[in-house]
Amino acid sequence: MITISLCMIVKDEEKILKRCLDSVADLCDEIIIVDTGSSDGTKEIARQYTDRIYDFQWVDDFSAARNYAFSRATQEYIYSADADEVLDAENRQRFRVLKEAMLPEIEIVQMKYGNQMQFDTVYNFDEEYRPKLFKRLREFVWTEPIHETVRLDPVVYDSDIVITHLPESSHAGRDLAAFHRHISNGYRLPRRLHNMYARELLMAGGPGELARAAAFFQQSAADPGRGAEEMVEACCVAARAARVNDDMAAFLKYTSKVLAVGACSEICCELGSYYEAAGDFEEAALWFYNAVYETQPVLQLSCGGKTGLEGLIRCYQSMGCQEQAEEYRRELKRRVTA
Repeated sequence: MITISLCMIVKDEEKILKRCLDSVADLCDEIIIVDTGSSDGTKEIARQYTDRIYDFQWVDDFSAARNYAFSRATQEYIYSADADEVLDAENRQRFRVLKEAMLPEIEIVQMKYGNQMQFDTVYNFDEEYRPKLFKRLREFVWTEPIHETVRLDPVVYDSDIVITHLPESSHAGRDLAAFHRHISNGYRLPRRLHNMYARELLMAGGPGELARAAAFFQQSAADPGRGAEEMVEACCVAARAARVNDDMAAFLKYTSKVLAVGACSEICCELGSYYEAAGDFEEAALWFYNAVYETQPVLQLSCGGKTGLEGLIRCYQSMGCQEQAEEYRRELKRRVTA
């Protein structure tokens, strides 16, 4: 049986920390809590479970805090958890079985992160794999019988454990503010974070947040160092920001840049919303149709489904075409219940 260090970074989590620790504490061999500046009773609750509690001065860097927590671990594996996560009885048993039967060559265990779309969280999928359990000390192994080399890729196991995500509120506002601070300080977002920033803005950004991010994504759309996918992502955000803020010249510029290389569902929905607001419901319906049936989403999956279909329903209702509106209403119901 392997041994496990539970590592958490927390701040002002007194309402939910006990719920999390009750579900996982007895599955781990040590508990390490790193507090980044709580002003409530978080540390008092943590002391009911462990004396391994450390203060970490927040430097606006989640990775730095998690690395510090990991540095305090002493067991064979590290389980990284957030306070808004819970393991139910079935998945506690799965975790226990995994702990007892873990193969020593496995270096990372992925677990399904579930319930993501129930609490206004910024995700396209209700359930997706995330790395959660990590081997603390990696063993390097030579491979191949000839031209031998050291295996650098980790051995990853996709488990059947599902972690229930139960946040008190959406983290989107906090995350968007953090993105803005980092880019304002000159940080160049790597590919993954560029995608996440664009996705969070489309799914949860308000007019103010879109306006604040517009200049960054306009620059990104013209950046020769960005790839084609990043250019499309940037144009989707820039077009949304322009439409919301009534900058029609910019709106046409960034929708056209995407249409020139191949449309996506997000841009089609933007054009549909533009023509709908202008009262041209026939043209709007054409673009909403393209969003659902002729293109694919690149950031926000709902643009190729729910959002586009709702646009079609509104347009045909406005045109007095109730039969077609009802057809798309049935289609929307089929997709929601599928």
